[in-house]
Amino acid sequence: MATEDMKSPAMSVLVRAVAGEVASLLRLEFARVAPSGVQPVLLDVKQAAVYLGRTEQAVQHLIFQRDIPVVRMGRRVHLHRRDLDAWIEKNTY
Repeated sequence: MATEDMKSPAMSVLVRAVAGEVASLLRLEFARVAPSGVQPVLLDVKQAAVYLGRTEQAVQHLIFQRDIPVVRMGRRVHLHRRDLDAWIEKNTY
């Protein structure tokens, strides 16, 4: 495309429209993948493993050894984020 074509008013309108559409799509995508402002206090084993950077089996081992307290709801096991942070602090040297 010639430089003169890029300076035309029609091309300018087209470029702005495309840029606006791309920006709108990016905003929607970022909103979809970005975590919301509200974080859960109780995490399941899988979420706790991600939070700690450990495997699920490692977190289950910590639970079995009673190194991390759990909140039980029936058969479900949840870990309080505060307890995970305390475990991190306790094991930091």
